Amino acid sequence: MHHRVQTQQTTSAGAQDADKAARLAVTVFPVLVLAAGTLGLAAPDAFEGWGTNVPYLLGLVMFCMGLTMTPLDFQGVVRRPWAVALGLVAHYVIMPGLGWLIAHALGLSPQLAAGVILVGCAPSGTASNVVTYLARGDVALSVSVATVSTVLAPLITPPLTLLLAGEYLPVDAGSMVTDILKTVLLPVLAGLAMRLLFGRYVDRVLGALPWLSALTIAAIVAIVVSGSAAAIKSAAALVFLAVFLHNGLGLALGYGAGKLARLGAPAARAMAFEVGMQNSGLAASLATAHFSPLAALPAAVFSVWHNVSGALVAAWMSHRARRQERAS
Repeated sequence: MHHRVQTQQTTSAGAQDADKAARLAVTVFPVLVLAAGTLGLAAPDAFEGWGTNVPYLLGLVMFCMGLTMTPLDFQGVVRRPWAVALGLVAHYVIMPGLGWLIAHALGLSPQLAAGVILVGCAPSGTASNVVTYLARGDVALSVSVATVSTVLAPLITPPLTLLLAGEYLPVDAGSMVTDILKTVLLPVLAGLAMRLLFGRYVDRVLGALPWLSALTIAAIVAIVVSGSAAAIKSAAALVFLAVFLHNGLGLALGYGAGKLARLGAPAARAMAFEVGMQNSGLAASLATAHFSPLAALPAAVFSVWHNVSGALVAAWMSHRARRQERAS
């Protein structure tokens, strides 16, 4: 789900409407994904043979993301290159490193270990901007880091996966680059081009895009879960523990990196979500294509959990920020 939020609201009514829409999206989305996962687990036969559609579904999500972009999203990179670079380095160092450490610490099977590492090597999560907004974080920084991490994914994700997951399973980094170009970069660029060329028409459907993305990600989760329904029943607790640690430590270390760099409280909140939330739809698609349905299991669980945890952490951060504002 990619839902861009305006960094400046013209009226208090406009701010309340945007806040309400964002809260609704971030509340309904995890419920939708959880329901899809449950359906995939309960009726795996219903999704038999659908696995080949996952890259196309992901392409649709990334196209929707491209439609929500404007050249303003890239201006933040020029204005604050240091902060954006720090966000990128933190994202692509902390999450892959945590994935590798957790896979080792929990003694995961090769398929699950490769899946956890692949989640860590993915770009920023598509709902991170909404959650940053709800947490009263620096939305402009969040959008810049998410955009650049997605654009750079074809160059960074495959070699990182090869380096860290290669000890568990064979990794064809070359074909992974091609897959990310086809399912991520090209759809994003196509969406951006359409926004630039037909902006007037695209603006009319912007409100529907987060919901289209949410339904599409839910379909991806249902397909991925159905592909490894039997394995989930035996490995569910271990996979959830791995995902819980990966996401939780990512959020904490991302926030810590922002604080350490003295970027300010709103930027530190944005960094937490840009590091701790992953494009798990991409990880699920790549794991299914290059490893196995079992390797896609951590990505499917991450898809559900990081939206739940993101919403909870955002509510807590927002409450703290309000309290500090009142105190000062």
